[in-house]
Order: sequence, then C-alpha cells, then structure tokens
Amino acid sequence: MTEILVQSGIEGAVPSAAGRVVDHPAWPVLKDAVEDIRPWQSADGSIDFEADGAPAKGIAELAVDRVISAVEEISPLLPHDAAYHRALVADLRRWAETGFQVPDFLDSLLAFQPAAHREDGLQHLVVFPMYTQNGNPDRNLEAVVLRMVWPDWLADLERTRYDNPLFCGITFEDFTAGYDTNSAVLFPETIAVREAPERFSWGGIFCDREAARFRRVTEAAVDLLGLELPDDIREMVGDQDRCQQAFVLWDMVHDRTHSHGDLPFDPFMIKQRQPFWMYGLEELRCDLTAFKEAVKLEAEGVPQARDVQYAVLFDRMFRFPVTGDRVKNYDGLGGQLLFAYLHKHDVVRWTDNRLRIDWERAPQVTNQLCGEIEDLYRAGIDRPKLVHWFAAYDLVSSYLAPHPGSRWAKGPDALDTSLPPRKLVDEVLPDEFPLSMFYEALSKKLKHVIASTKGITATSGAEKAAA
Repeated sequence: MTEILVQSGIEGAVPSAAGRVVDHPAWPVLKDAVEDIRPWQSADGSIDFEADGAPAKGIAELAVDRVISAVEEISPLLPHDAAYHRALVADLRRWAETGFQVPDFLDSLLAFQPAAHREDGLQHLVVFPMYTQNGNPDRNLEAVVLRMVWPDWLADLERTRYDNPLFCGITFEDFTAGYDTNSAVLFPETIAVREAPERFSWGGIFCDREAARFRRVTEAAVDLLGLELPDDIREMVGDQDRCQQAFVLWDMVHDRTHSHGDLPFDPFMIKQRQPFWMYGLEELRCDLTAFKEAVKLEAEGVPQARDVQYAVLFDRMFRFPVTGDRVKNYDGLGGQLLFAYLHKHDVVRWTDNRLRIDWERAPQVTNQLCGEIEDLYRAGIDRPKLVHWFAAYDLVSSYLAPHPGSRWAKGPDALDTSLPPRKLVDEVLPDEFPLSMFYEALSKKLKHVIASTKGITATSGAEKAAA
C-alpha cells in the first residue's frame, strides 16, 4: 500500500518520445478524409451510391486511399499497434473492393489489443466503423487518437484488489464527429463486424470527458442550490487532474462489479429485455460498490478515495436525473433513487431554497443503500424472474413515487401474469417514475449547462472556463 500512497497523479502521463500523433501532418489528412466519408454512409455503415448526394464510387475509393496512406504514415509512431494498423488497412481495402457494402472490421478489431499494453501515456490511433454510445447511433467511420491512463497507483490496485484485465482508462487527444457528442466510451461491441467475437478483450472509458463534464455540471448545481462544500471537495471539483484520477478509479471498480456479486449480468443489459428499473438498479449497484470500496480505501490512506465518493454522489444526484429524455432513463432513475434515499434518511435536506448535506453520515447511509440493493440481488437467486422484478419495483417505489397511471404500481393483479415476463415489459410506462418537484425545477435551471458539455474534453472545458 505504500507504493499507492507515493503515486498520486495522472499528470505523469507524458507524450511518447516519438511525439504526439495529433501533431503529425498525416493526422489532419486522415481526419478530413474520414469526415468526407461519414456523410456518405447509411445507418449500417454501407454507402448507397444511388442515394441523393452520394459520391461517384471512384471518389469514395480515393477518400479511403487517403485514410490508408495516413494510417501508414502515422503507424511507425505506434509500434505497439503495428499489427492492428496492418489489419485495419486490409479491412479498409476490402471494404472499398467489395463495393462499400456493410463494413466488416472483425479482423482489425481482433488485432487491436490495448489492454495487453496498459502503459501510462501510451498513444493509440483507432479507426473503425462504429456507433458511439450516447452519441451517434449509426455505424459511421470514426477516427480517434487517445492516450492510456494507467498510473502506478491504479495498476497496483488492479493487480492486488480489483482485478479487471480488460479495463482501459483513456483520454482524448482528438476525434472525428461521432465523438463530438456525449459519448465517453470506446467499446468493441459498437464496431461493425460480420459476427461477434466469442469474447471481447478490452473496454475503454474516457475519464477526461467524464471529469470535465462532472466539474461543469457540479459547479453549476452547487451554485444554484447554495450548497456549501468542504474545502477539500471544493478544491477537487476545481481540479481536472484530481477529477480524472477519481473517475478512472470509479470506472475500474464499477466496470468490474458488473461481473461480480450475486446475479451479475452483462453491462449491455438492454439485450436482456428487462424493465428499465432493473438496469437502473444494476448501474447504481456498480456505482455504490465503487463508493463502498472508496470508503475502505480512504481509511487506508489512498489519496483518490475520498474524491471518488463525492464524484459518485454529485454526478449521480446532480447530473444523472436531469440528463437525457424521460423514456426509460435508467441512469436518471438511479440518481433519483440515491437522492430520495439520502433525503428520507435526513442526509440531504432542501430547505429555505438551499441544499444541505450531512457530510459525516453520507458515507454510512450511502453504503446502507448499497446493502439494500445487494440484499435484493441475493434474495433474487431464489425467486422466479417476475417475482424478482416486482421485488425490485417495491424497493424503488419505497423511495420514488410511481406514475399514477402505472399498471405495475397496482401489483400483479393488474397485469396478465400468464404472459411471459418479457411481454410484461411492454406494460412499463416510458416514465414509470417521474421527476420530483425538486428535480423538475433543477432540470430547468441545469438544462443549458448539461447541453454545453456535448463534446467536452479536459482542454475544451478549460478553454470555456477561461472564456
């Protein structure tokens, strides 16, 4: 643990001796070529040359040639990605040679193995046809230059306590339009391939975007709500590097938790056809597990641990409930539940138009909610699926008021339980647990701030703050 205490920052990440990829003259050429190709593509990534505005096939081929040439020029800067870049060039050529049909980049996906080289500051040039989660739903060609975040203190925690060999903490260097959005992840599941691999071998989360977004929204919410912060937490919110450290630790433990504990399930839970409060509870369980572990790590003297706790609390309570639309918004639901639980247990109070937090009791009561969700999961092992869903509904509705028109709120007698459970998901209202009056008011005041975080990075956030 001494090693962890000595190592305390992400700022140790430095450009490689070969120089920054984004400073190479081929990078803007590559980026421009990708931006030329993207508008020509259909939702599935193919190019329909009969569509309005489509280029001649030869024009598309020349654009792909520009991408290939740029990748080959940049690749010597990144010898650790040489095999991936060779496969990428082959996939790009095959896509063009087969008439720009639905792209298949499985070979290059399998060759890209960033988790095998988790070295702090290591750069990667990534080009794939993909959708960007919480960003662009279409499988357009995207290019992104990123840098690995893997300081010694984090590597030691992963090796000794939170084994997560697939997790990659990353930051942006530059990107094409699909990432000029709210997307803060790079996941292999989003890439266009002919068939899904047997297993995925990495997953990346951009801690710089998460930190910059968190800081802007939290600063606005604290000001609006008149919340008085302890000095160390105020300093953390004002410090991009500290927030990045908090988020990369939070993300690593959160990501790991999906496959640990009772009833673990796939993070891409939407495929499992469950009511959205089940997704909300799972995401909240993973966040509160990270919170619980951070409480332990703080007691052991890990510098980033206290910051993780307040990053979880503030992001969950201030940003999540009022971000996105109200159609089965499971992240929003988890934030509402956390706030309501802390409010019911008198940890947060909204009086005289000011928010007050009992900082001493916050860790204990937040861990208590984590325990209630864990108890729900543990008991769920012995329940049929539908019974488990109702038990989860009861937990949520103990703290959040359901929509008055909800059939689920009326209990099993209001539903046709002879149907398969997945059919009963259709009876869930788009906004089963509407915003409280507190959050309705907060949403109106924070809406423009949240909108302003689209495409934010550590650099862009600092530039806007200075302006």
